[in-house]
Parts: sequence; structure tokens; C-alpha cells
Amino acid sequence: MVRMSAEERRESVIRAAMSEFARGGYNGTSTEAIAKRVGVSQPYLFRLFPGKRAIFLAAAERCLDDARRTFAEASEGLEGEEALHAMANAYIKLIEERPERLLMQMQMYVAVAAADEAGDHELGEAVRAGWLRLWDTVHLPLGADPNETTQFMAYGMLVNCLVAMGFPAQHRIWEGLYPSARVTGRLEK
Repeated sequence: MVRMSAEERRESVIRAAMSEFARGGYNGTSTEAIAKRVGVSQPYLFRLFPGKRAIFLAAAERCLDDARRTFAEASEGLEGEEALHAMANAYIKLIEERPERLLMQMQMYVAVAAADEAGDHELGEAVRAGWLRLWDTVHLPLGADPNETTQFMAYGMLVNCLVAMGFPAQHRIWEGLYPSARVTGRLEK
């Protein structure tokens, strides 16, 4: 049996945390559930991360980094409308193949709002910084046009909401989105 390094174990904790937080949210997910999914004890989990909040933040940062990397790779060497459709197609593929990424995003937004409301702005600052990096990643391929970037990101948030609510691919609600921003049906339950 091959032993994992602390860094490999840390990576497995982040992946497990994304799945657990995606389903249960910040408040509804226990560190016990994350440790169990990874196959480690809670004390070991806390050797890797100082607490639940740090685990959530690492999962949130990974989620945003995955989306950012998806957009960057899809738009490499492209500009304007070509970049827009390539990024939209890549994002739809990402959330169809890894729906926990979408759910994790939705949970991040709720957790940030709740933390900010409670006077804890550190979590929000970190997530907003990650979201800004995401924004910047799509901004240049779209011609550094704030309106284009806003529209692209707005479409993405609409896609997130429609998918999270379970609208099937053939529902009329998808008709107003450009074709590359539509789901293909793999997400249907």
C-alpha cells in the first residue's frame, strides 16, 4: 500500500470538501463527513487545515480556480465572439461533467452572504478576490470590453441558476441564451 504525502492528502481533502460542501453547504457539512469521505481522522484533518472555515475556503478557491482555468484554456489564442463561445461551451461541459462545481459555486455565494451579514468579511473578501480573477480571465479574450464581460458573466450566473433549479435542456427558458450557453441534457435528473 502506497502512503500519500501530506500534500496529496490535502488535495484529497479539498476534493472531498468540494463534494460535501456542494451538497450540504457550509453550515450543513461537518468536518466529520469530510474526514470520513477522505478516510482520515478528524484530528488528522485539522493537521492539514486549521479548521472548517479554512477547508471551505480552500474548496471555494479551488472551485473558482477550476472555472478560471477552464476559461483560460478554452479561450487561448482566441478573441471576441470565438473566445466567448469557446468559454461558454467549456463551462457548460465543466458543469455537466462535474455538477458539484456548480453546486459549490452556489454554496459559496450563500456562505459569503451569511458571513458578511454576521460581520465576518474575511471569507467574502477571499471569494470576491477569486471571482475577480475569474472576471479578469474572461475580460481580455472578450476584447477588454466591460459590457461584453458583464454580459458573459451574467449569462453564466443565469445558467447556474437554471441548472441548479433543474430546468431541462429542452425547456423554453433556454431559448433566449446563445447556443453555446445552453445545457445539452446531460444534467437532467
